Amino acid sequence: MADKEFTYSDVSAHSTKKDLYLVIHDKVYNTSSFVDEHPGGEEVLLDVGGQDATEAFEDVGHSDEAREILDGLLVGTLKRQEGDPKPKSYEPGSTASADSSGLGVGVYALILIGGALAYGAYQYLQTKQEST
Repeated sequence: MADKEFTYSDVSAHSTKKDLYLVIHDKVYNTSSFVDEHPGGEEVLLDVGGQDATEAFEDVGHSDEAREILDGLLVGTLKRQEGDPKPKSYEPGSTASADSSGLGVGVYALILIGGALAYGAYQYLQTKQEST
């Protein structure tokens, strides 16, 4: 199944939580089964669903374990055609990616902490309301 070729148009048709394909380094991955387990949250994957996510994937600096998980989600390769968005060149260790990676992780951490605080406040208000 990983020998299958997808056009960019094929991939872009898979951009929902239950049917989510990503392109990373011209390989196509079906990440539908991993959306709920993604440590960065589902929004991160949904933001790049049906698109070339190479830059986003590399900017975060995924671990070897994450790359192994990704290998298990491989469904094919991207067959680029005229008119498709050009792949963004990615240079590991470039200054731009190092700067944006730190900011990206910080933003995600802030979102996670904010969400946890909001959830805690909601629970507190619910219990307080129930007791009155």
